[in-house]
Amino acid sequence: MNEDSTEFTIHLREGMKWSDGVPFTADDVIFYWEHMLIPETFGKALYDCYYSVNPETGEKERAEVTKVDDYTVKVVFKHPSVQFLERLAIDNKWFFAPAHYYKTILPEFIGEDKALEVAKEYGFEDTQNLGVWTGYYYWLYPQRPTLRPWVATNDANSDRFIMERNPYYFKTDAEGQQLPYIDRIVLTKTQDPSHKLLDMLAGNVEVAQFDFKDFTVLKENEQKGGYRVIPWSTPNWSSTGIELNQTTEDPKLRALFQDIRFREALSVAVDRKEVSEIITSGMGEPAQASVPEGLPGFQDGWNKQWTEYDTTRASQLFDEIGLKWDSAHKYRTFADGSPLSILFYEEKSADNEQFIELVRKYYESVGIKTELKIVDQGSFFDLKYANKIPATFKTVSVVDVSLRPDELVPLRVITPWFGHYGLYNSSGGKEGVKPEGDVAKIMEFWDKIKAAKTREEITQYSNEIIKLHQKNQWVIGYTGPTPVLTVVKNNVKNVPALVNSDEFRGLGFAHPDQFFIE
Repeated sequence: MNEDSTEFTIHLREGMKWSDGVPFTADDVIFYWEHMLIPETFGKALYDCYYSVNPETGEKERAEVTKVDDYTVKVVFKHPSVQFLERLAIDNKWFFAPAHYYKTILPEFIGEDKALEVAKEYGFEDTQNLGVWTGYYYWLYPQRPTLRPWVATNDANSDRFIMERNPYYFKTDAEGQQLPYIDRIVLTKTQDPSHKLLDMLAGNVEVAQFDFKDFTVLKENEQKGGYRVIPWSTPNWSSTGIELNQTTEDPKLRALFQDIRFREALSVAVDRKEVSEIITSGMGEPAQASVPEGLPGFQDGWNKQWTEYDTTRASQLFDEIGLKWDSAHKYRTFADGSPLSILFYEEKSADNEQFIELVRKYYESVGIKTELKIVDQGSFFDLKYANKIPATFKTVSVVDVSLRPDELVPLRVITPWFGHYGLYNSSGGKEGVKPEGDVAKIMEFWDKIKAAKTREEITQYSNEIIKLHQKNQWVIGYTGPTPVLTVVKNNVKNVPALVNSDEFRGLGFAHPDQFFIE
């Protein structure tokens, strides 16, 4: 890269081949850029990592990608793009596609009619889905060449999805032996999460990851099951928490959620020590949702903010806000006497029932009536996008806000706490709710991060975003982070203890191509 971070020259490893033996070259990068990224062939808009920001106007300007030679490409920005490489790795994950394969299936090369025939062979009714699924979820299709260590061999919709080693995988170990060590991976589908646990306890699974809730039963059966439990830390702000939609549709509820006194009251109304013991078996210490120590943006003392169990304080805050009591003095009402109730939505797969009931008990003991609706994952997404989720049980998990801002910066509809602030930004102000106050300040700092010329500026403005979250506590947590449990049979070796996060690609961070069976 050059000194002002506007030019990046990328050298490809010579001699690499796709899983079908065809050479991997710069043409595959240029093809991906011109025929898949820019035209959104796989249903994704061009990633932000390919734009630089004009510091004067705030306008985004697209990079130019050109071929230098068979093994070199150049990416040129009009303005500095200090984090291009990190954001490329996180946003796009790959920057290439097998041109020789796509020229046999995409409409622009073989015509719409022939492409539709191919789509139907793959099980799709149109060519758009053919592009989306083979482009973004390509590892699921045996026909689509890959650079990954394992290649699909059967239909991913089968009860057992089987992948076998890529004979052309480019990595070797220190002795020159080609990776991966393991020849075959079988992923078995389960309808009930408990089946995965039972299979692990019975010794029928080599590698699986579990939530901390299963720690006790897994540890108790470690010797009998012939496996070991490896705790992986997480960048989670808490292990139990709630989010209140700051743009929820009901104007009275929205005003209440935006009142910092209400959020403080819900925080101190819960006995975190009991939550810690019952829900996390003491593994998650009583704490507020906050950046864990060791991660960028850590603020000393934040994890103790509003954590003392104090129902008197909660009641005092409700009184200050102007909330009244109903005639039976059981539930709080709005100031005008109308009923007050918080509707929580939860995904069916979340397995949070015990925590939910515990929190509802505490809320109702201080007069806040709660309702609960459990929906499937697809419905939850639709409701979230439509701004129909007033509240949910969720926390934040992020390593570095400058690299993965979505949970802390309302760039699109993704995290319930900021609701349709995200739609406002993703639609360019045509839809959604315009950010105000400290949420608007977050957007100002984010714009400065995008236009930053140095890493020092990025760190400075990232910290300002984190401080606004500390000040406002839009995400309320009750217990500190708990580990993800990576459980491995004793004959599977070379599995380290690491950090489990989406930025690091979960289990992929451990380099499974280096696992081996003894």
